[in-house]
Amino acid sequence: MKYGIVIFPGSNCDQDSFYGVSSVMGAEAEMIWHKDHHLGQYDCIILPGGFSYGDYLRAGSIARYSPIMQEVVAFANGGGLVLGICNGFQVLLEAKLLPGAMLQNKHVHFICKSVYIKTHHSNTPYTNALKEGDILEIPIAHMEGNYYCDNSTYQRLKDGGQILFSYCDAKGNSTDEANPNGSLRNIAGICNEKKNVLGLMPHPERALESMLGSEDGKRIFESIRSHC
Repeated sequence: MKYGIVIFPGSNCDQDSFYGVSSVMGAEAEMIWHKDHHLGQYDCIILPGGFSYGDYLRAGSIARYSPIMQEVVAFANGGGLVLGICNGFQVLLEAKLLPGAMLQNKHVHFICKSVYIKTHHSNTPYTNALKEGDILEIPIAHMEGNYYCDNSTYQRLKDGGQILFSYCDAKGNSTDEANPNGSLRNIAGICNEKKNVLGLMPHPERALESMLGSEDGKRIFESIRSHC
């Protein structure tokens, strides 16, 4: 399979993603510059983490208007797989490919640490190698990861099986103490109605090798490979 990894000014996890999917997962991968106007033939597009355009206005809000995003939106609307990690999740929200918004972390400071997330559904391209209730240990690194949406949107996400991951403790309990950023209902990752677009605040590409502390991120990329 083949990944396309979009590079925005300020992206800093593009090389992590490239190394992870190519050297660790054995897939083909290409970098895509944000000013490109055409997408090649890809099985999955990754919008990587970082600080696109310095997050000077609002995280992801300027990157949403990069020329390549018109192609990414069309690719997603046509059923193509799009994975937004951290800043990439923020870009997906700004592009309206996913509902809701990101607020600053509840303690208003940058957080970088490993967290636990619980899997809620296994019937998606990103979770088919997981079982409902599986717990993954994956790092986070963000300042604006406090996911928010109104009550009606939350109910649609819940009813539609679109909340794929939530923050929890090592035993799978979704408590306030296990919520690192104040995210609504401990939400860590959501998908769209068609299940082909995933926004995830934790970094699975940083949890692919044991020397990094966890290999749990592999199960997300194994799911993508299985689906494709």
